[in-house]
Amino acid sequence: MMAGRISRLLIALFFAGAGVAHFVVPGRYVPIVPHVFPAPLVLVYVSGFFEILGGVGLLVARVRRAAGVGLALLLVAVFPANVQMLADAVRVNDPLWWRIFLVIRLPLQAALIYWILRVTNNVTTSRQPAATASTS
Repeated sequence: MMAGRISRLLIALFFAGAGVAHFVVPGRYVPIVPHVFPAPLVLVYVSGFFEILGGVGLLVARVRRAAGVGLALLLVAVFPANVQMLADAVRVNDPLWWRIFLVIRLPLQAALIYWILRVTNNVTTSRQPAATASTS
């Protein structure tokens, strides 16, 4: 299905690009690592590595389902960083529009997880049976 291929490509590009950004501009990500975690720069690099790996994995049929699960788990793992980003924005009284965006972003993580799992055949709808190994 063409829509599934386009969705996978968009997600792959998003994650690969975001992962590269973790290495190119790590200073943008270090401040949002929750303060209770040690070695924030290392965590930024690790998450960037797995974003790249997952993005590329979406394009390889043989590992696509595993990549989808991995990206979903990564989004769960980095969720505290999104919460930290919101908490910091509230603390420093960032513009209201930015704080609203960060609040809306939190539940959108669940939608992104579902989208990833959907396009990697890890979840199905009642209208579409689970796909077998595919090269599409």
